[in-house]
Amino acid sequence: MGALVSRFWFMLFPAKEYKIVVVGLDNAGKTTTLYKLHLGEVVTTNPTVGSNVEEVVYKNIRFEIWDLGGQDRLRTSWATYFRGTHAVIVVIDSTDRARISIMKDELFRLLQHGDLEHAVILVFANKQDLKDAMSPAEITEALSLHSIKNHDWHIQACCALTGDGLYDGLGWIAQRVGTTTSPAATTS
Repeated sequence: MGALVSRFWFMLFPAKEYKIVVVGLDNAGKTTTLYKLHLGEVVTTNPTVGSNVEEVVYKNIRFEIWDLGGQDRLRTSWATYFRGTHAVIVVIDSTDRARISIMKDELFRLLQHGDLEHAVILVFANKQDLKDAMSPAEITEALSLHSIKNHDWHIQACCALTGDGLYDGLGWIAQRVGTTTSPAATTS
């Protein structure tokens, strides 16, 4: 019955649709994040080879979310998914201090891509439930987020396993997509 009501609702009030790409290094929690948002539960995952795509509806907005594999050999293919992207979610393993500089390099490489010229950037500081996790402020510094001037960006503490912070981040994207292109950085 709920599905019928949902279909009827979307017939009367069509949802806006936006594309999001999710990037990050391997084992950062990208796929866990995607399926927690999509299904509301944690699923057993394997390293993503290629991509996963799901639709997530949030406050009458449909997000087509592309989870891209994060292994070194797959990162070169990320750009093939950028066309039509409204937002990029960068998932960071907050305990992976050894590779944060690699993600910084990848982030600044993708920010230069023409297809992402108007995309907003959300950084999920994942695995905040672990005691040795870097804080969002530490990650902001390590990624040099304050130097990003041409994109609206936000960092959100989260835990993909529990879902803490995920909808806060999605809400931030929902507020930003489709608005003016004057970027202003925000942090939390």
